[in-house]
This record gives sequence, structure tokens and C-alpha cells, in this order.
Amino acid sequence: RTLFPSAPVFAASGALVPVDKDAPDIQKYEDFTMTSEGWRFKDSKVGKEGVVAGTGDRVVFEWTGYTVGYFGRPFQAKGGPQGGAFDKDIDYSRTILGSHTVVPALEQALMTMKTGGIRQVLIPYGPLSYPANDLEHTKVGPKPTTFSGQRALNFVLENPRVDRTLLINVKVIRVDKADGKGGFIRG
Repeated sequence: RTLFPSAPVFAASGALVPVDKDAPDIQKYEDFTMTSEGWRFKDSKVGKEGVVAGTGDRVVFEWTGYTVGYFGRPFQAKGGPQGGAFDKDIDYSRTILGSHTVVPALEQALMTMKTGGIRQVLIPYGPLSYPANDLEHTKVGPKPTTFSGQRALNFVLENPRVDRTLLINVKVIRVDKADGKGGFIRG
């Protein structure tokens, strides 16, 4: 048994040992469903009937992110300063499923969602989370939009003394189906 089951474990060779999905959690998440891949989810709202996102489709989504083991600190929050020159349009995130441009657990979560769906995704530290070699979050996102958000996320990801589990709330705005010609049919 380890004190921090979400911390990575390295073999004598230096190779990363896969996450033990059956290891006891520091915190209990009984109202979340565990997937066979090792991440958990809870649907706050099931999306509209119709199109389910799949590999090759473009998903437009909005998200918020929290560090579970660092006092639930947000690393990506909705809104920001309001009023006057500070008002901003919502800038949605986009990904093409199967492109591996978002953390694996989030990409897998998006694959079974429909437009309008809202899902909470618990992401354990390790292969399902942000890669350790991309602290700018330019290769694999979603990337926090503020410097303080990026600092909070990196503090947790680089700190083996805290539970590095992340909570991402995601809402699917639109699913654009691949048209088979390199483009998309707007959903």
C-alpha cells in the first residue's frame, strides 16, 4: 500500500507503473461511476437526444477545472472580471476526438456525450491526466486561460505530497460530425 495512491509509481528501471484502478482512494466518490479505464464521472445533465460524439468528430465545449487535493482550488473558472472593458465573449474550447489534444480521461468522457450534456469528470494523476513533460499545456489541454490557473494546476501536478486528482466539469455545446472529406457538418 502507498500513502498517496494517485502518485506515480516507478519501477527500478525507471518505467512508470500503470495506475492501480483497484487501489483504495484517499477520498470516496461513491456517487461517481468508475470506468474500466480508471476515471470516474457523474452526469449532471444528459444531453439532447440525437448525435453522440465519436472519433473524428469535432466537439465544442466549455469547462471548469478544480484541484481535488489542493483545497478544491479552481484552475479554470467560468467568467472572470465583469463589467465595462472587462466583459468578454465566452471562448469555447474545441477538440477533434481521437486527436489526443486533450487529457485522455476528458477525451474519453466527451466520446459518449451529446449536445447540452454536462458531466463531472474525476481524473486520477498519471496516464489519464496532463503529461508531466508539458507544463505549458500546449501539447495536451485544455489549457487554463489564466496564469494563476496554470500555476495552481502545475503546483498540484508537480507535488507528490498532495492528491493530484482533478475534477473537470464539462458541457458539450455542439458536436460537429466529420463529413469524411476532412471537414465537418456543423451540429
